[in-house]
Amino acid sequence: MKYRVQHITTYSYPSLVSQCHNVAHLLPRDTPTQRCHSSRLQVKPRPTVSTNREDYFGNPTRHFTIEHPHRSLVVTATSVVDTLPTADNLNLDIGNSCADVQRLLQEDTSEPTLLAREFAVNSPLIARADWLAQYAAPTFTPERPFLGAVREFVRRIFTEFTYESGFTTVTTALEHVMKHKKGVCQDFAHLAIGCLRSLGYPARYVSGYIETLPPPGQEKLVGSDASHAWFSVYSPGEGWYDFDPTNDLIVGEQHIAVGWGRDFSDVTPLKGVIFGNTSQQNLSVSVDVRRLEN
Repeated sequence: MKYRVQHITTYSYPSLVSQCHNVAHLLPRDTPTQRCHSSRLQVKPRPTVSTNREDYFGNPTRHFTIEHPHRSLVVTATSVVDTLPTADNLNLDIGNSCADVQRLLQEDTSEPTLLAREFAVNSPLIARADWLAQYAAPTFTPERPFLGAVREFVRRIFTEFTYESGFTTVTTALEHVMKHKKGVCQDFAHLAIGCLRSLGYPARYVSGYIETLPPPGQEKLVGSDASHAWFSVYSPGEGWYDFDPTNDLIVGEQHIAVGWGRDFSDVTPLKGVIFGNTSQQNLSVSVDVRRLEN
């Protein structure tokens, strides 16, 4: 599939902001199943300083500073991306067992496995816990094929939890999500990652977009899409596999990855600091994912 993605973030302030410093993760990265043909980040007012770099995880990152007074900030990211399909009939019931993965994580000294180990420890927003391990453990019996177990666990989250926009924020604890069995895509990705890490398995957070198709006979609304999140899990010798617990899916060609990290804090779409006589701000976000003709 080929997609055009436009993500518009608008901040407005009740009084003048004298300057701001920002970091943006808004431009898709290339992956084995995705190629970014073009990407552009427009900032209004025009930045005084703007630099591109790759962060620690290899994600495209824009740093910019505005050093003159302003009452609003508008950041528009526009990209064209090709995605490749995954095998819908992928057999996840072969390969490493859950016990094999835990053993190989200790024994395998290949570079991919060594690098994956950092995704098995605590991160700023996700801490391993006994209650997370206990919730997931019935699915991950030692002899069971690991990837098949992950697939079933994704279905458990999809079945047992309710998607409710606005119920949580970026700082909501996983205990709250578990207690009420509600949340959004970020919460479900964090929950799955926390459970997997608590059992000793590496898992990383993926930020991006998903194409949302309208009901038959209705037009697709511009700006009706939103940022999306899912997770990847690692099996030594087999690599990384992506799963979407919000939609009970193996990630496919309708998913567009922007970047990945330990949790949401590593790939926040836009974050920064402002200087001025205001501590308030109004935020609006519009995202449009539109399929293009190849």
